[in-house]
Amino acid sequence: MQIYSWEIHDDLNNNLYLNDIEVDYHGYEVTVENLVRLLTGQVDENTPRNKRLLSDQQSNVLLYMTGHGGVGFLKFQDAEEFTEVDVANVVETMYQQKRYNELFLIADTCHSESLYRSITSPNVLATSSSLLDEESVSYHMDSTIGVHTVDRYAYFTGRFLTRYVQDRNSTATMMDYLDSCPREDCLSAIGKRSDLFNRDPAKVRVTDFFGARKYVKGSTSEVELLEDDGTPFTVVDDWMQLGKDRHLEY
Repeated sequence: MQIYSWEIHDDLNNNLYLNDIEVDYHGYEVTVENLVRLLTGQVDENTPRNKRLLSDQQSNVLLYMTGHGGVGFLKFQDAEEFTEVDVANVVETMYQQKRYNELFLIADTCHSESLYRSITSPNVLATSSSLLDEESVSYHMDSTIGVHTVDRYAYFTGRFLTRYVQDRNSTATMMDYLDSCPREDCLSAIGKRSDLFNRDPAKVRVTDFFGARKYVKGSTSEVELLEDDGTPFTVVDDWMQLGKDRHLEY
């Protein structure tokens, strides 16, 4: 029996997987191929918007990779690996296709510094939960199920964001974030790579990556709305009929 079915905990009593959380790829949809296609935009034309990364040259992209791994790879479903070469190739493809303005990569696994060492593309900032020769460490053992509920790096990331990044007006910087899990907390050294990044992390706000902003472009062009069967969609008539069908009052 799954005691904590559909739950994600950062401590024993705090479930993070609430009703307002949207997960677009579930279970065995989480594959190396699907991740590569998502990041590079090589998805089927019928793929819905929620399963696409709709980024462009104005977008700051945050990529957080976590799971079991080793030197130069991250495991998927215990069946395949996403290697450091894959990471570098995907990021370069994204750069060539103008799918990001700046990219922040977080690798949270054992030996995770190795996952971004092959990247050569510009405007990339990267960090990891452990150095090349180190293991990452878990946190909060649940005696009921006999496993840890969260990794130390993820736990202290959550604590930092909760304390210092409560809204888009936060003045916390990326350097503050990079220094938010010292060895005495994470029990491993945090990897940092900023040589490809054009800005000083100490002058970049955390909300440049851990925040959302939508850009809306106006248009004066006429747009024809169609039903699934190709017939014209008339907004007023159809919504009035919907109200009648559902006994709504206007």
